Amino acid sequence: VMVWLRRTTHYLFIVVVAVNSTLLTINAGDYIFYTDWMWTSFVVFSVSQSTMLVVGAIYYMLFTGVPGTATYYATIMTIYTWVAKGAWFALGYPYDFIVVPVWIPSAMLLDLTYWATRRNKHAAIIIGGTLVGLSFPLFNMVNLLPVRDPLEVAFKYPRPTLPAYMTPIEPQVGKFYNSPVALGSGAGAVLTVPIAALGAKLNTWTYRWMAA
Repeated sequence: VMVWLRRTTHYLFIVVVAVNSTLLTINAGDYIFYTDWMWTSFVVFSVSQSTMLVVGAIYYMLFTGVPGTATYYATIMTIYTWVAKGAWFALGYPYDFIVVPVWIPSAMLLDLTYWATRRNKHAAIIIGGTLVGLSFPLFNMVNLLPVRDPLEVAFKYPRPTLPAYMTPIEPQVGKFYNSPVALGSGAGAVLTVPIAALGAKLNTWTYRWMAA
């Protein structure tokens, strides 16, 4: 019974984290940072998404001990977000109103690190976490390049719940930084490592809690 309960608890945590990751993307990420403030807030979005990805992906990967589960976790997040994207499209918004982040390639790097280091947890945290933080802004910027002018979308299709003080304004590109990808990668590489360690620790805590 305890084995079944422990596994159930782990899978429940995985589903909860994946669903909340998607909700964070839909409610706090895509709309505010991608649609209205795509370039000026790209760094903030990159850091939040890369850290959010790594905490759940490394938790899931260390739980199973099988390289490839981080990519599977990122795929779950992607599918959930595409479903939400389709729901907004059904309401009459353009298909590119929500831009689904590119999580999967960064998660693949995490899996590759875990596999190449022969399932070394600390290497996955340090090397894998760094690779996720470095790569996510790069993959995501490539993802954003074919998207049409985000300000045009923001003004033409405002969100019904958008408060007055969030009215889109022309972003001051280059005012505070000249390369959002470089800054996002640098900040992400630093912050994803301790967050990856947190995800690994959460895995340990869950086992201890279930064994108590």
